Amino acid sequence: MSKPQLMTLTDSAAEHVKVLIAQADKPIKGLRVGITTQGCSGMSYFVEYAEEQKKFEEIVQDKGVTIFVDPAATMFLVGSEMDYQEDKFTSGFVFSNPNEKGRCGCGESFHV
Repeated sequence: MSKPQLMTLTDSAAEHVKVLIAQADKPIKGLRVGITTQGCSGMSYFVEYAEEQKKFEEIVQDKGVTIFVDPAATMFLVGSEMDYQEDKFTSGFVFSNPNEKGRCGCGESFHV
């Protein structure tokens, strides 16, 4: 029996990951997702290019793209969905995370 996927991507997120990888100026295997300590609620998501898998990283393959999950973020991201949203003033990856207990007023950080 296979273990459940750590996180999933919406179609919009997967398409944007493909665009970012195609536009990269060096060979990229996927994107890396993790958590950093910042903001008024304590934690924030980060997304960056990944040239290779780092030690202990989980790999999520969904909708034709590869996401490397920073090992320090794994327990915070279990069951999350990564989406890409654009509106008139902002665009970016957003996370629907069942582990979040709250977000700061501006939405830039969260706590578990």
